[in-house]
Amino acid sequence: MPAPPLITFDKVWKSYGDGEARVNALAGVDLAIRRGEFVAIMGPSGSGKSTAMNIIGCLDTPTAGTYRFMGVDAGRLDRNRRALLRNLYVGFVFQGYNLLPRTTAAENVELPLIYRNVSARERRDLAMQALAQVGLVGREHHTPAELSGGQQQRVAIARAIVTKPTLLVADEPTGNLDTARTHEIMELLTRLNAALGLTIVMVTHDADVAGYAGRTVRFLDGHVASDTINAEAA
Repeated sequence: MPAPPLITFDKVWKSYGDGEARVNALAGVDLAIRRGEFVAIMGPSGSGKSTAMNIIGCLDTPTAGTYRFMGVDAGRLDRNRRALLRNLYVGFVFQGYNLLPRTTAAENVELPLIYRNVSARERRDLAMQALAQVGLVGREHHTPAELSGGQQQRVAIARAIVTKPTLLVADEPTGNLDTARTHEIMELLTRLNAALGLTIVMVTHDADVAGYAGRTVRFLDGHVASDTINAEAA
């Protein structure tokens, strides 16, 4: 019997406003993502892709319908329990890196572990392991200002995976990078997906970036317009 999906949308609606001002960002979306998949989410501005991503990352909840993460009806959890789910199982990577400027790469990577009360020695060991996984051995004492944009994003990815999450949510992870660095970051995410069995859900506007994923889901007007397997990535 196949394992249930990691992520399930069952007729998910997300609405904002009331009456004539009501806007349906998502309009009855059905979607399932299995463990270990690398899924790109695309769509024009206002299509619902960012709303879907926020729900997937347990940052928001549906207005109607059901969102299940690891079998849990995450939409029915209160804010504190959603935060716990996020902190235990989800890593985030953003376009803007979001690194603390006056701290080293290793210290930036250690941050999520501080909130878990991990000892200083174990924090450093885990941070060094994560930095090695993203190809930054020897850069652990560098501050963000001493690193290139691509290296800063690698630090951000190391920070996202240091807690060994089940799901990595990546929001335009190459949006600030040139073509060469974009290729490097996407190759890295592809390797992490394969080597760690890490489920990755990535929002991008770039079709070339989406091509690295195994599957592309396109949103339009709050609906899933298409859901395709990327033959080249597969």
